[in-house]
Amino acid sequence: MAITLLNSYNVSDLCIGKPALRSLPPTATVAEALSVLKRGGGAVALWGPPETNPTIVGRLCMVDVLCYLCAEENLSSPSSALSAPISALLSEGSDGLVRRVEPKTSVLDALDKLLEGAQYLVVPICKRSTPLGRKKNSFSFDFCWLTPEDFVRFFLNNIAFLSPTPTLPISSLGIIRPAEYTIHHSTPAILAVPLLRAAVATQSSVAVLSDDGRLVGEISPYTLSLSDESAAAAIATLPAGDLISFLDCQTSHPTSTMRAIKSQLKSQNLLGMLELLEPDVSSSNSSIVSASSSGSESSGCDSSDEEPTIRRIRRNGSYTARMGRKREDAIVCHEWSSLVAVMVQALAHRVGYIWVVDEEYGLVGIVEFLDILNVFREQFREVLEVSI
Repeated sequence: MAITLLNSYNVSDLCIGKPALRSLPPTATVAEALSVLKRGGGAVALWGPPETNPTIVGRLCMVDVLCYLCAEENLSSPSSALSAPISALLSEGSDGLVRRVEPKTSVLDALDKLLEGAQYLVVPICKRSTPLGRKKNSFSFDFCWLTPEDFVRFFLNNIAFLSPTPTLPISSLGIIRPAEYTIHHSTPAILAVPLLRAAVATQSSVAVLSDDGRLVGEISPYTLSLSDESAAAAIATLPAGDLISFLDCQTSHPTSTMRAIKSQLKSQNLLGMLELLEPDVSSSNSSIVSASSSGSESSGCDSSDEEPTIRRIRRNGSYTARMGRKREDAIVCHEWSSLVAVMVQALAHRVGYIWVVDEEYGLVGIVEFLDILNVFREQFREVLEVSI
């Protein structure tokens, strides 16, 4: 039945209902990218020169901006960093990570591009009408992103064609890999920046571990995508365990946490970073420092003045998806969880991975979307070999 699935669908079927991607020209600044990302979250495409024959050369998200602001050379003067060209956000070796595919490309061929190293695919989805009197150009098409999530969702919607593989436990499929990106809860969060960069590239996350190696939370690119530039100041000053609590109170942070961040910034002479805590207020560093000592911050989601604490993931029954979870809660499964259960769980929470834990919440490893897609690709390969 898998061969039927291959012959019946192409990339255009995965694009149904997808919004047109937002984009920025190569002349844009980091500040402009930040403004666009704050308005809508998600990601923006970066067009490369020349404008007469443009191509999309990168995909930028809030994590890229935060990691850039937390780079050693930018910590002392984030305002200067924000005025830099947007190309500064692109990492070395990013060429080829975004690939264009045409709507009639088969699902299998598009999947191969992801498994060969492309992180994202862009697909033209419609042709815009060109106003009279204006020269027609390459911008006459809208594009949409395709990510590993879209392919996993596609296979879940056609799960009957893939039986019995989806019912097998993930341990039997050999897709549990060691967790590469981990950090101790008391380690400064700034040391997680290289891990976050790598996690964005693999669409995974950074696990935060307790003294005995148990999973107590995560620093997730998805969670960071919902934040603003103030998260850079938190990353620069807080331990990893306190950072996940900070991110859980996105709209209003505990007073004690804000005091701790401002105190650390001043002690490290990172006065420019204070501006990131009040991005909508146009004032000098001196006035911000003065305001920071007035104690006028909102108490946030925790009305008490207690310091943030490390909170172990709640053990409420099974490890299936939980709606209304706190943002810091890591999504977990067990080695005996079925492949389809892992797919449902990850898609429900819009993450591209699932942490695998034992009964005591010891971190066993991680399953990523590309691991899942590799399983189905091997299944298709076997079917094709038999049909020849």
